[in-house]
Amino acid sequence: METIGIFYGSTSGTTKSAAIEIQKAFGKNADIHDIKDINIDMIARYTNLIFGTSAWGIGDMQDDWEDFIDNLSGIDFSGKKLALFGLGDQDEYPESFVDGLGTLYCRLPDKSVVVGSWPTEGYSYYFSLADKDGKFVGLVLDEHSQAASSAERISRWISQLKKEFI
Repeated sequence: METIGIFYGSTSGTTKSAAIEIQKAFGKNADIHDIKDINIDMIARYTNLIFGTSAWGIGDMQDDWEDFIDNLSGIDFSGKKLALFGLGDQDEYPESFVDGLGTLYCRLPDKSVVVGSWPTEGYSYYFSLADKDGKFVGLVLDEHSQAASSAERISRWISQLKKEFI
C-alpha cells in the first residue's frame, strides 16, 4: 500500500491524538501533518489521504482548516482516495454534532474520491451536517461522552480503509 497522508487540524489536542492513533494503526505506511504547517503540494503528493477536524462552537470547522479550506480547490483529486474523520460532542451539541466534518466534506472540490463512510448507529444526536443518507461521511469520534469507544472505532475504520484504499 502506498504511503497515506494524514492531515489534521487540532486546537485542544484531541484531533491530533486521534490522528496519531490512526497513524499508529497504519504503521510506517502513514505520514502525519498538522494542516497549519503545510501547503497544497504536500497534499498533492499522496494518492491516499485522510483529513481530520473537530467541530467548534455550534458546528464550526476547526480554525486551521477554516483558514486552509479554500486551498483545496487548487489540488487535482483525480486518481486519489480521501477518507475523513471528525470529532464532536453529541451530548453538548446534539443539534450540530460533528458539523465541522460535514463542512469539510461540503467544501471538498471533488466528493467522488471520498471513501470511509461510517454508520450513524451508536450515536445520539438531533442533526449533523456529516450525516448523508443515513451514514456519516467519515469516522466520527466523541471523546467527551464515548471516549471508551474510540480505539475500537478507529480499528474498525482502519480495517475498512485498508480495503478501500487499494
